[in-house]
Amino acid sequence: MKPFLSLLSVGLMIALGLPLQADEKKYVPEEGSAELDKKRNKRGKPSIDPKLPFVLIIGDSISIGYTGTARSQLEGNANVLHNPGNSQGTTHGLANIDEWLAAQKWDVIHFNSGLHDLKRVTEAGTSNNSNDPEDPYQADLETYSTNLKKIVEKLKATEAKLIFATTTPFPEGVRPYRSPEDAGNYNAAALKIMKENGIEVNDLHALVLTDLETLQKPVNVHFHPEGSELMGKQVAQRIASALGQ
Repeated sequence: MKPFLSLLSVGLMIALGLPLQADEKKYVPEEGSAELDKKRNKRGKPSIDPKLPFVLIIGDSISIGYTGTARSQLEGNANVLHNPGNSQGTTHGLANIDEWLAAQKWDVIHFNSGLHDLKRVTEAGTSNNSNDPEDPYQADLETYSTNLKKIVEKLKATEAKLIFATTTPFPEGVRPYRSPEDAGNYNAAALKIMKENGIEVNDLHALVLTDLETLQKPVNVHFHPEGSELMGKQVAQRIASALGQ
């Protein structure tokens, strides 16, 4: 009778979606995944003081990493929010920018896009990551520039003060495939657009470039807490300056 009860118990546990072992390891989302980005955003959701200026940070997982520091640095001086989840590349950003901007009247918008655009995917415009350097970019330089110009037009229409952050560097061997030289290529295209539109630039690429071995995780686009903190402090300084603080 005991074996039958044991099988019945197992069946019930499976049906209810319960773990079969009490010591089952806790699931941890993959670094850089949209799921982890959402968890970080939720954990860092700030309290809102309607009397303070509103700041929007738009960006991918790199910006999610430094938003907490920027927020703490500006505590009591500004409401610092991040777009929901990961802004990904300019294709996703352009499709969602209207919704992000409509959430609030923004005083300052600090934004970036590029790290996802320059990665390789199995089909251009998608998030189907590829490790093959022969596969297409998510958004090649021409597409990236076209998308970014459209995003800038929408940002300028808000009349917020705008700050563009350069795409941070990364080493050879990261996955999905990215060519390290493309960070400079995409930044060059973006800087041309910012200059044409009179938009301030926060050069995070230059900030971390000289000490990547210390600040960045090995063979990764993501940063150690020290790297995120360093960037967050500079982001906060630029935002405070834009607010006249």
